[in-house]
Amino acid sequence: MPSIAIREGVKKSFEITADHFMECYGKKARFFVYNSSNLNQLDSFSSNSGINVMIINTQAFAASMNEDKNVEGRKGDAAARIIYTKRDEFGSRRPIDVIAANRPILILDEPQKMGKGDSATQKALRKFNPLFTLNYSATHAKQHNLIYVLDALDAYNKRLVKKIEVKGFEVRNLRGTDKYLYLESIIISPKNPPRAKVELEVKHQSGTKREFHTLDVSDNLYYRSGEMEQYKGFVVSEIDPITGVVSFTNGDTIRKGGCDWRCIRG
Repeated sequence: MPSIAIREGVKKSFEITADHFMECYGKKARFFVYNSSNLNQLDSFSSNSGINVMIINTQAFAASMNEDKNVEGRKGDAAARIIYTKRDEFGSRRPIDVIAANRPILILDEPQKMGKGDSATQKALRKFNPLFTLNYSATHAKQHNLIYVLDALDAYNKRLVKKIEVKGFEVRNLRGTDKYLYLESIIISPKNPPRAKVELEVKHQSGTKREFHTLDVSDNLYYRSGEMEQYKGFVVSEIDPITGVVSFTNGDTIRKGGCDWRCIRG
């Protein structure tokens, strides 16, 4: 986990889902929060043949993310010095070596907050010598090999949530979280043909932001959005102020006003 707050949230999730997974799989996961003052938990983690989970936040093993600094007698973080140092009370072993010898499956919660590629954080994470790594997030900075996705609509259909409130939009044949488009109003003027005021995601150097744009027939959302892939094919073909519908050349439509989750399917 990238922070203590997220670590505590994950710990709570394990607590409240323990019985659920016991019912599903017939085994209960043993979990603990890594604590440099209680290294005996690492031995249990390593020797037990069941499902064992160690919950750890990045601050616990590196403040500077520099192993050379995090040793006895040098600057660095106290907890990080312990994980990188041979401890008398731990059989003259380094905790990081014991963890790495397990070839753990590494699950990163909010990986976009843990640096990229050859960043210091990623180099430190590789010292865990994982069998493989799973990235878990709703807002990936970069997607690799997608193995599972649960969007808002799927969560509703699986009865994981009781209700979904969607800021009024209607798009046919699109999943709930793949594209965002909201029609706020259709502007009528005696001097101009109807125009549509829509909110869409726009790419900037600093990141993606949601902005309102006023559109005319033939406007291309792909170019209006700064060439975001999700809007390819979205060229305004018709703006109907009577029905409150904006149509696009690819066959998709959006409708003015509020709607519930069913409107996502169209």
